[in-house]
Amino acid sequence: MQTKLASWARDTDLGNEADAILRRCVHCGFCTATCPTYQVLGDELDSPRGRIYLIKQVLEGAEPTQSTQLHLDRCLTCRNCETTCPSGVEYGHLVDIGRKIVDERVPRSWREKTKRTLLRKAMMSPLFAPAMRLGQAVRGLLPVSVRRKVPERRDAGALPDVGGHAHQVLMLAGCVQPAMMPTIDAATIRVLDAIGIGARIAPGAGCCGAVSFHLDAQDAALAQMRANIDAWWPLVQDGKIEAIVMNASGCGAMVKEYAHHLRHDPAYAQKAADVVALVKDVAEIVAPYAQRLRSRLPAGTRAAFHPPCTLQHWQGLRPLSEQLLADLGFELQPFADKHLCCGSAGAYSVLNPEIALQLRDRKLGAIAAGGPDVILSANIGCIGHLQSGTDTPVRHWVEVVDEQLRRQAGKQG
Repeated sequence: MQTKLASWARDTDLGNEADAILRRCVHCGFCTATCPTYQVLGDELDSPRGRIYLIKQVLEGAEPTQSTQLHLDRCLTCRNCETTCPSGVEYGHLVDIGRKIVDERVPRSWREKTKRTLLRKAMMSPLFAPAMRLGQAVRGLLPVSVRRKVPERRDAGALPDVGGHAHQVLMLAGCVQPAMMPTIDAATIRVLDAIGIGARIAPGAGCCGAVSFHLDAQDAALAQMRANIDAWWPLVQDGKIEAIVMNASGCGAMVKEYAHHLRHDPAYAQKAADVVALVKDVAEIVAPYAQRLRSRLPAGTRAAFHPPCTLQHWQGLRPLSEQLLADLGFELQPFADKHLCCGSAGAYSVLNPEIALQLRDRKLGAIAAGGPDVILSANIGCIGHLQSGTDTPVRHWVEVVDEQLRRQAGKQG
């Protein structure tokens, strides 16, 4: 694609990056076939190709409008289009640039701005955990629209002493997962303990930055990235940490991009690259030990695995994850359109509920055809979103493995 950037964009870091991405696009349209919002809305401007055209127009001098902003907002950032694209267009980075430029030039209404700010701050507030516990305590009394955002409370269980393991890894504290689904972190620690790996959460680390980055606060997100690197750095430097393990694929996808987002920061560029080299999804850590665990797990659990977009399209870990689950003895039930987004996409399901619910129901309908006993996933957002529309249990796969290991140990004891 030929481009002619406006003078204000030419020879800037963002302009040069965007220009390189735009020039790789040949407008073939393959991306439209796998874009969730295009499938739901049928509007070319709600497809990757259409959004690329809008971003190109802005970079070439056209004045963006609220319509431009709306079409960019509607993007789920699932990056399915990147998996499909034969030209290797880095659409995810381009839409980040486009949103930043458009949001600087198109003011949002006070209502929309307030909603986004409150949503961002609430998810990272110290009051989030007590508010979530209160919501879970009165969950049955809540309106259906609110109840579907509040998961049932489950006991996380006791944690083992992992200090004696020769292999040690770090885990991300995160922002909402410890309050909404503490069983995921606890299960991760126990499963890693079962294969001889000690996992701990570094004090001072928190939200990965994804929430702020996708809610018009990219500078705040960069500050969170630096804070996490500062918290991990002393432990990384001493060489005793073998990996930084992610059990939420959305967080893992964001942290794996720290080096990209901080590449122009002279104080953090190299540190970010060193951190990214250590980041692993929990499936990547457990996979080599699957056969060892298999002998301690029951076979024949009928499960459907929903691979989050941040796992399959951002990180390319769907094949490894599915093979791991098969190696652990799960009978994976196939279903149609596994590559499509479920509609969760971080805060997307709150800001665009109609599209999100259509995508959720389409996904659950496809899964239900296989009659699974449990739906497995690898990201808290997908798990909560899917569970809100089905009575079939939706769990992180590491939770189910942990439960099976504990049940088997109980029988033997």
